[in-house]
Amino acid sequence: MAETAFITVGGKQLEVKAWGPPPHTAPVLVLLHEGLGCVALWRDFPPLLAEATGCRVVAYSRAGYGRSDPVTLPRPLDYMTREAVETLPQVLDAIDFERGMLVGHSDGASIAAIHAGEIRDPRVAAIVLMAPHFFTEPGGLASIAEAKAAYETGGLRDRLAKYHADVDVAFRGWNDAWLDPGFKAWNIEDVIDRWQVPALALQGAADQYGTLAQIGAIERRAKVPVETVILDGCRHAPYLEAPDRTLQAIARFCARTLAGSR
Repeated sequence: MAETAFITVGGKQLEVKAWGPPPHTAPVLVLLHEGLGCVALWRDFPPLLAEATGCRVVAYSRAGYGRSDPVTLPRPLDYMTREAVETLPQVLDAIDFERGMLVGHSDGASIAAIHAGEIRDPRVAAIVLMAPHFFTEPGGLASIAEAKAAYETGGLRDRLAKYHADVDVAFRGWNDAWLDPGFKAWNIEDVIDRWQVPALALQGAADQYGTLAQIGAIERRAKVPVETVILDGCRHAPYLEAPDRTLQAIARFCARTLAGSR
């Protein structure tokens, strides 16, 4: 059973958990969670990913999520860029990251994409993006507004409270930023132009938070090898809704990209 630990980054205690081979014996896959996620909400995906790839898998909860320290709200509208450029490099140092990939979902995928374009850490050999966001879309913003209603009047708050030490900080930090009128202009497509490592992008064909135009931006702009996988019958969470196909795609990508990395 993997054990939870804590690292200190930017004066915050961040929850971290690892699965698979011991440190320094295999490549590392770093999981970057979605806007309402945390270590626990990856559920059984991390151990299955470690088994499928033979890699060490490390997940952490960003500040304001899970059992990590809270943050002061409101979050800045460029919070994903700040996480990618300022916080994530410190996290990789704190976990003794030597070689591997970033595996992100939703907001976490956007953070991985920004990191690959802006930081170009030589330790990061590739990125895996599940349901990435590069720009806002009316349908996605409408779904986020629906989540707000479910939080305020439905059972979403109670469900999330099981996983987050401060559930209001976790939810509002994400929801308030995305629904801020100024966020409609948010666009990070240009980071794709600067990628220097291969990418695997997966998206559900019925994703309620983004259309296939998000994947189209990668295919149109990337100058590096890119593999895209569109999952029929899947919505926003490939690792939960299509776990077998998602694990197979990532395992194949790892075998090609990390061959010989130890």
